[in-house]
Amino acid sequence: MHKVKVKICGITDWTDARRAIAEGADFLGFNFYLPSPRYISPGNAERIVRRLPPNVEAVGVFVNETEEQTLEIARAVGLDYLQLHGDESPATTRRLQRFFPVIKAVRVRDSFRPAQLAKYGHCSAILLDGFDRRSRGGTGKTFRWDIAKRAKKYGRIFLAGGLAPDNIAEAILAAQPYAVDVCSGVEAKPGKKDPRRLAALMHATAGARKKKSKLPSGKRSPQRKR
Repeated sequence: MHKVKVKICGITDWTDARRAIAEGADFLGFNFYLPSPRYISPGNAERIVRRLPPNVEAVGVFVNETEEQTLEIARAVGLDYLQLHGDESPATTRRLQRFFPVIKAVRVRDSFRPAQLAKYGHCSAILLDGFDRRSRGGTGKTFRWDIAKRAKKYGRIFLAGGLAPDNIAEAILAAQPYAVDVCSGVEAKPGKKDPRRLAALMHATAGARKKKSKLPSGKRSPQRKR
C-alpha cells in the first residue's frame, strides 16, 4: 500500500502547525471561510506558510469565494493547493486549475453516487466529506468508507469526515485513499489542536499502513458495519 498522506486542517497558529509538522503531516489546511470557527486571516496564514519546510504543502480552504479573490489570497499567502468546499462548478474548478492544483470537496449525502465525481476529473484531487446541512466541513460526521474506495476511479481521493485516532486505521484500510484529512478529530476545541490526539492519530495512521502491507494479495480489507 502506498504511504497514505495526512492533511491536518483548521490550522490557526504556528504552535499547531509546528506540532503537525513534527508528527509527520504532509499537508496543512488554512480556512479562509469567514463564518468558520477555524477561520484564519490571509496575513496570519502567510506568516505560518513561509515557515513551512519544503516537504509540507499549504492548502487554502475556500467556500463559494470569487475566482479573483481566491487567486489573490492564494498568491499572497503562498499556497500550494486550493481546496474548494462550496458549490463551485466544474467550469470554475477548471479555470482555477490552470493556476493552482485544485482539490474539490464533495459532501456525501445518502443519495451520493461515485459517478457524480466524473465532472471533476480534471481536478488534482477530490475530497469526500460527511454531509451536514449547517456546516461546510469539520462536522465530525462520517459516511460509508467503501464509497471512497469506489470513487478512486475518478481521481485521487482525500478522505475526510469524522476521522479521529480511534477510527483512522479502519478508515484507511476500508477506503484506501490517497490521503486523509483530519480536523475536529484532533482538536481540543475548534481551531486548536490537542497534541496527544494529534500524536495518536499519526501513530494509528502508520500502523494502518503496516497492517495493510501484510494483507495477502487480493484479500479484502475489513469494512465498517453500518
